[in-house]
Amino acid sequence: MKTIPWPTIGVVISWYSSNIGVLLLNKYLLSNYGFKYPVFLTMCHMMMCSLLSFIAISIMQVVPLQNIQSKRQFAKICFLSLVFCFSVVCGNISLNYIPVSFNQAIGATTPFFTAVFAYFMTSKREAWVTYCTLLPVVGGVIIATGGERSFHLFGFLICVSSTAARAFKSVLQSILLSSEGEKLNSMNLLLYMAPIAMLVLLPATLLMEKNVIGTTVDLARNDIRIVLGNAKGAVAVVVSILIFKNPISVIGMMGYALTVTGVILYSETKKRYS
Repeated sequence: MKTIPWPTIGVVISWYSSNIGVLLLNKYLLSNYGFKYPVFLTMCHMMMCSLLSFIAISIMQVVPLQNIQSKRQFAKICFLSLVFCFSVVCGNISLNYIPVSFNQAIGATTPFFTAVFAYFMTSKREAWVTYCTLLPVVGGVIIATGGERSFHLFGFLICVSSTAARAFKSVLQSILLSSEGEKLNSMNLLLYMAPIAMLVLLPATLLMEKNVIGTTVDLARNDIRIVLGNAKGAVAVVVSILIFKNPISVIGMMGYALTVTGVILYSETKKRYS
């Protein structure tokens, strides 16, 4: 049996921890703390992504720097950034209305939307068994929706939009940056996408959330906590329920479990039949 190297385990743990941490922190700030500025939070997220990806590539040299080869490639990256922005902003907005557990249950349907977009936008077709595994993914969310005591229609729709946009970006990325001269690894793509997203979100937050700067400065002066912090889905569901005590029914739990099972089956059949 092949053993997994410790650096890989460390990276996976860091990925899970950071993703869950961002989700729970955003939920706390937006819902429990009363900091009602999801666009500004997304901009801060993009700012840190820009800084950390620059440090990782230019200073730590985790991966080699890949330069943008043409204006056409840059235009494609800009378009991907806009879709990326839309996805993250919608995800943050949804946390104003629905629990993290429900947010993650909906987010687990990403493979479904990816398969749909890939089917219509590319010539790639999966085996019928792979498509069948998507049924429990969607069915689980439908069951979870029916059993969700904290259901909010707008929050649900905006979270579905975020999930669909995330899948759309994934398929779009494979199409737009498919040629050998335009391929970028994930860290270099983030290095270019995050600053563009930040520049898009800056005027958006100033127009849509006009008093955000003054409010943030006041909070930083009066409450030090505001400056101290700034299976992923399945773990986030459990942690969310434990921390926020959001009510969840047996039907809801059955739905979450079915969705996670469907995602696992989809991943396995995709590897086997692709």
